Amino acid sequence: MKIYKKGADASYTLGVFPTIELLKNQPDLVKRVVVHSSIEKNKGYPLIKELCEKHHIAIDVHDATIKKLSPKGNCYAIGVFHVYEKNLEEGNHVVLVNPMDMGNMGTIMRTMLGFGIKDLAIVRPAVDIYDPKVVRASMGAIFSLRVKYYESFEDYHNEYGHHEIYPFMLKGAKNIHKVKPTGNYSLIFGNESSGLDDSFLNYGQSVFIPHTELIDSLNLSQSLGIGLYHFTSAQFENKEVLR
Repeated sequence: MKIYKKGADASYTLGVFPTIELLKNQPDLVKRVVVHSSIEKNKGYPLIKELCEKHHIAIDVHDATIKKLSPKGNCYAIGVFHVYEKNLEEGNHVVLVNPMDMGNMGTIMRTMLGFGIKDLAIVRPAVDIYDPKVVRASMGAIFSLRVKYYESFEDYHNEYGHHEIYPFMLKGAKNIHKVKPTGNYSLIFGNESSGLDDSFLNYGQSVFIPHTELIDSLNLSQSLGIGLYHFTSAQFENKEVLR
């Protein structure tokens, strides 16, 4: 098993929890599961065994592979899977234009899943979502999302221009608190360092997130979390506290 390189046709999870999420959500794409000899001490192992038996997936005990692929010493399981791409479905989307930070990408995926948004469009150039660092940062949320890359925002817009388009910009024309969607929408976010350029003022309704003048701006994952909280608030307003 080789260390993952961008463009490879297979990647892998790092850790018990993301491996379980892979087995639960994308079992048909799993090539095999590799575990450490001490994994029986981990409370997640019975579920890994159950899911592998259910889907006829081999489990290999191989400490050397775990040590080679995992940058940390607390990794007990690796799930090897075929790299894939899924078409987006009609509904609400997040669109990321040129995202480059692996940790941010994983956090964004987990945040999207938490707010029930499962369709993610990514405009290249962009981070490789199948890098194991992204998969790990997402805590396996990636396996519950539909993600598609586009060569330009225009390519995405040609497919989903009928959506309500909301670019998040410092120069946004409307305060986010004054915006309420009435149909399917696409929330557009720019690069971590440069945001969206002025051309996005020509798409849909540009919005800004108000904050004090004590900071210049919010970072990408913060902005996305606030945006998703606002746009999905109606479906959660009567939800009870999680126990």
